[in-house]
Amino acid sequence: MKFTEGYWLTKEGFSLNHPQECCDYRIEDQQLELFLPYKKIERRGDTLNLGMTTMRLTSPQEDIIKVSLVHHDVAPALPQFGINERGTAVAISVESEYRFKTGNLEAVVPKEGPFSLAFYGEQRLLTSSKPRAQAEITGADGTHYMREQLSLDPYEFVYGMGEKFTPFTKNGQTVDSWNEDGGTGSEKAYKNVPFYITNQGYGVLVNHPENVSFEVASENVSRTQFSVEGELLEYYLIYGPTMKEVLKKYTDLTGKPALPPAWSFGLWLSTSFTTDYSEKTVMQFIDEMQERDIPFDVFHFDCFWMKEFEWCGFEWDQKMFPDPAGLLKRIHAKGLKICMWINPYIGQKAKVFKECKERGFFVKNSKGEVWQWDMWQAGQGIIDFTNPEARAWYKEQLKILIDLGVDSFKTDFGERIPTDTVYYDGSDPEKMHNYYAYLYNEVVFELLEELKGEGQAVVFARSVSVGSQKFPVHWGGDNLSQYSSMAESLRGGLSFVLSGFGFWSHDIGGFEENTSHDLYKRWTQFGLLSTHSRYHGNIEYRVPWNFGEESALVTQRFSKLKNKLMPYIYKEAVTTAKTGVPMMRPLVLEFEEDYTVHTIDKQYMLGQDLLVAPLFNERGNVKFYLPSGNWTNYLTNQAYEGGRWYWEEHDYFSLPLLARQNSVIVEGGTDQTAQYDYGQNLTVHVFELKEETCTEVFDHQGDCIGEIKITPTESSYQVQVNHLTNVEVIFRNKVIDEMETHELGSRVFIR
Repeated sequence: MKFTEGYWLTKEGFSLNHPQECCDYRIEDQQLELFLPYKKIERRGDTLNLGMTTMRLTSPQEDIIKVSLVHHDVAPALPQFGINERGTAVAISVESEYRFKTGNLEAVVPKEGPFSLAFYGEQRLLTSSKPRAQAEITGADGTHYMREQLSLDPYEFVYGMGEKFTPFTKNGQTVDSWNEDGGTGSEKAYKNVPFYITNQGYGVLVNHPENVSFEVASENVSRTQFSVEGELLEYYLIYGPTMKEVLKKYTDLTGKPALPPAWSFGLWLSTSFTTDYSEKTVMQFIDEMQERDIPFDVFHFDCFWMKEFEWCGFEWDQKMFPDPAGLLKRIHAKGLKICMWINPYIGQKAKVFKECKERGFFVKNSKGEVWQWDMWQAGQGIIDFTNPEARAWYKEQLKILIDLGVDSFKTDFGERIPTDTVYYDGSDPEKMHNYYAYLYNEVVFELLEELKGEGQAVVFARSVSVGSQKFPVHWGGDNLSQYSSMAESLRGGLSFVLSGFGFWSHDIGGFEENTSHDLYKRWTQFGLLSTHSRYHGNIEYRVPWNFGEESALVTQRFSKLKNKLMPYIYKEAVTTAKTGVPMMRPLVLEFEEDYTVHTIDKQYMLGQDLLVAPLFNERGNVKFYLPSGNWTNYLTNQAYEGGRWYWEEHDYFSLPLLARQNSVIVEGGTDQTAQYDYGQNLTVHVFELKEETCTEVFDHQGDCIGEIKITPTESSYQVQVNHLTNVEVIFRNKVIDEMETHELGSRVFIR
């Protein structure tokens, strides 16, 4: 939100008050409180009829400073983000300057002269709130706002803020943190997170569930501005010093991503949305996938498993699915998991609507009646998840499905939450608009963990708030069947993972429109080299053979490749769950020292060691950049020198999938499923090893079950394998005399 007209003038209708100096301080309970009047105090009379901001500095954790800017000290309304404020020792000094230090992060305010606030990481200036950057603002209608502006370095880029499909670096953009159902082709986003991270080694979380308006190098081109309505503005500044460390500390503060079950990393196949499907259709799809030897792990039922006009009434459409229990049993017998579509709304025609209305389970309007509209389902109400009884009731409905055989839920919607509403616990509807997504997914994920066990819960969610990373997985929403939409999906995904989320997916082939055979095959490559992979559409079935025989072969090729890579993929997933560093990551996160990668948004790292550059055109060519070091195409064994751009052409069975130097990548013993024993019959691929490298193998609970350590010697390698059986080690592009020759290099067997 902009409050000025150019650099000098205030926008008509607004009045701005700025802290001019610090007139006093107070130290109490590890807190530094500074009093900042809106005018320089030169005599006693200047203290009359004058407002001020009270600024409080605290530290919830080491290397994180919480800044609270208070005009009038009004208690914040519910809901609030779940912040892990465990507290930490701080150093406070008020001698020549006001200094507040936690770990390697320090905030400094001058005692004399104009007010400013500077943040230093290990004595390096990170950013600062300069004179007149902070403001208390009143609009023409009497609405109050609080504003902060933090300076940007000339070489600084801003990332994150949720799953934003706009340009990857947010410099120059206005970003409103307000969840909306806007598809992937607009500035609106399903997943808004008021957190940004920069390539200068710090991040900022604005501690407000309601709309936070960001002006990123826009209203003031050398600053990031954020503002909220009200009398209070709070934010956390998080110091790295690396971007990875920032994300680790941010997820310490807001929650780590849960570890999804191993089977969830396999291919998911959907009924699609408005297609005509029945029990017969479902089994035909499943049977043909298996007859064609196309591995997949999950079958998903979209909305029309329920009766028309009755979503989400939890009742099967008996005309299309006369024997749900028998059907799910037959699907399980095929070795598959089952996902069901749900949403948090209930149409008036559904049988359970009356019960929810009578028991007070719906969000209400100002008259105390059920808030209803005809968008999506006729007369639908919205479940009030602030009501403990409503939460319990919703879980009961899902438990019936789980007992029937359901393994996961697609938690669709959660963005269209009105603000002219009343909640059971008195929550502020402006704050609940975004935060509703957290409560909705929390309820579903909690139930899955309760019934399936820790490490076996997974949802397929579309909307989020801060902390929703604890409930994976999230997918990118409604994209188009176009190359431009495929690229914007990736761009949104990379912004999303830089907002604290560990796992991400997208609709392979696009959701809207008909998909060309060419696009289907290219998107399949990209989709099966994402953390989670799902075929889903609106008006078309997305089964591979509908897009030509070659599409079926491409799906088979990359589904089998992903399954073989599961020991590597699951190791990276465990790391993500432990650290908060995303599994699928933009190059800037892995190669911060290489300034060239800071704006790259059409390629990414899948874990620490594999670089992926999808193809975004029907010509079959791709331009990609490799950071310094030696690289090897995992599929073709072609060697590359890093530190430069490449331009290549690829058929549908290949793409730039590059292993970095000094990487050890473990393949498993089967390509038929994502979940199997990762501790035996392994193939270990070693790439340009220059130093001792150790990699670990994990079981499905995320526990380490073995390790492989490889040490280069003068003329060969020393290989040590612990607690793993039948291991083949292949040294890519290496000919070693005492080892057996392999088409990719040299190999050795360890039984």
